[in-house]
Amino acid sequence: MKLLPQTPVGQTPEAGAGRFSRIQAGLRHGLARWREDWKVLAAITSVFVLIYYLPLGNRRFDNAVIEGLYLAQWYAQEHVLLCLIPAFFIAGGISVFVSQASVMRYLGAGAPKVLAYGVASVSGTILAVCSCTVLPLFAGIYRMGAGLGPAVAFLYSGPAINVLAIILTASVLGPELGLARAIGAIGFSLVIGLLMHVIFIKEEREKSRLQATLPTPEVTRPLWQNGIYFAAMVGMLVFVNWGKPQTDSTLWALIYQSRWLITAGLAVVFGLSLVRWFGIPWGEMAGLAAVTGLTVLLTPHRPTIPFVVGVAGLAVLINRSGDRPADDELAEWWRQSWGFAKQILPLLLAGVLISGFLLGRPGHEGLIPSTWVAWAVGGNSLWANFVASFLGAFMYFATLTEVPILQGLLGSGMGKGPALALLLAGPALSLPNMLVIRSILGAQKTVVFVTLVIMMATISGLIYGTFFG
Repeated sequence: MKLLPQTPVGQTPEAGAGRFSRIQAGLRHGLARWREDWKVLAAITSVFVLIYYLPLGNRRFDNAVIEGLYLAQWYAQEHVLLCLIPAFFIAGGISVFVSQASVMRYLGAGAPKVLAYGVASVSGTILAVCSCTVLPLFAGIYRMGAGLGPAVAFLYSGPAINVLAIILTASVLGPELGLARAIGAIGFSLVIGLLMHVIFIKEEREKSRLQATLPTPEVTRPLWQNGIYFAAMVGMLVFVNWGKPQTDSTLWALIYQSRWLITAGLAVVFGLSLVRWFGIPWGEMAGLAAVTGLTVLLTPHRPTIPFVVGVAGLAVLINRSGDRPADDELAEWWRQSWGFAKQILPLLLAGVLISGFLLGRPGHEGLIPSTWVAWAVGGNSLWANFVASFLGAFMYFATLTEVPILQGLLGSGMGKGPALALLLAGPALSLPNMLVIRSILGAQKTVVFVTLVIMMATISGLIYGTFFG
C-alpha cells in the first residue's frame, strides 16, 4: 500500500503547499540579495585595490593619464560642438519627421537588396563623417526600422568612404594605396552589411514580417519639404567640418576657406524651412537670427561661438509646449535629440579617455609604447596585418588624421599590407564607437560586426601586401 504524506492536524494540504512555496520564495529572495551584495562588495573591492596600487609617479603611467585627458579635451573642443551636436539634432529629426514607411521602403529588412545597400552606401559617402559622428544617424535609422544589413553598411560607409580622405591617401601615401582604400572601403560596406544580414537572418525575417503588419502612417508634409529641411542640416554638418587640404590652389581649399559662409547660407534656408513648414513663429526665429548675428559681430574671428549660440537657441525654440500639433512635433524632436545625446555622449567620452590612456594622441605615446606598435606591424605577415587591423579598430582616428599617422609608421618600417589593413579598420571603428554600437545593437551583434571588420581588413591587407608590398 502506498503511503501518502502526512499533513499536520488542523492544516489542509493546500495550506502546507502554500507555506512551502513561501519558504522557497524567501530562500530565492535571500539568495538574490546575497548575490547582489557580493557583486557590490566585489565592485567596491576592485575599485579600492585599483586606487591603492595605482603606479602614481611612474613616468609612463602619469604620461598616459595626461594623454587620455588631452585627447578627451581635444575631442570635446573639435568634435562635440561641431560634429556630435548637429548629428544629434539630425538623428532626432529622423525619428520624428521621417516616416517609418519611407525608411522601411528603402532600408527595411524586406526592401530590395540592391536598393537598400545602394542607398546606405551612397548616404554614407555623402556624409563623410568620423566614426563617432555617424553613430546618432545610424541609431536614428535603425530605430526607425532599417534592416540590420543596410544600417551596418551605412555605419561603415560614413567614416570609411570619405572622398577627401581617399584623395589625401593617394597624394601622400601613393596612388596604389589610395585606390586600394577606395575599392576596399566600398566593398567592405556592402559585404559586411550582407554578412550581418545573413548571420542574423532569423531576426531579420521576423522584423520584416512585423514591419509588413504595421499600418501606413499619415504623412503630415510633402517629401520635398522634409528633404530641404534635412539637406540643410546635413549640409551644415558636412561643411562646418570640412577638412583643411594640404594645398591652397584646389577646389577643396576654396570650399574650406568659404565653409562658414556656406554654413551661414544653409542656416538661413534651415531657419526659413522651420518657420514655413514646421510651425516656429516668425518673431522667435527673427530673434534667434538677431542674437546669432550680433554674436558674429562681437566674435568675428571665432565662428564657432555664433554656431554654438545658434544651436543653443534652436534647442530653446523647439523645447516647447502648446496646444498646436506643431508644438508637440517640435517638442518630440527635442526629446528624441536629447535622448540620443544622453545615450551616446557619455560612452563616447569614456571611450576617448581610455583610448588616449592606452595609445595616446597622434604623435604622442600612451601606456603602450609606439616602438611596440611599429615592431608589431613591420613587414607583410599575417600577424602584422592582424595587429594593424586590431589596433586600428580600437584606436580613435579623427577624419584625415590616419594619413599622417600612417606616414610615420611606414617610415618606421610598417608594411604596405598592414597600412591598408589599418586604413580599412581604423576610420570606421574605435573603442568609443564600439561602446555606443553595443548600446544600440547589443553585445552579440557588436562583437560580430567588429570581428568581421578586423578579419576582412586583415585578409585585404595580406593580399595587398603580397602583390604590392
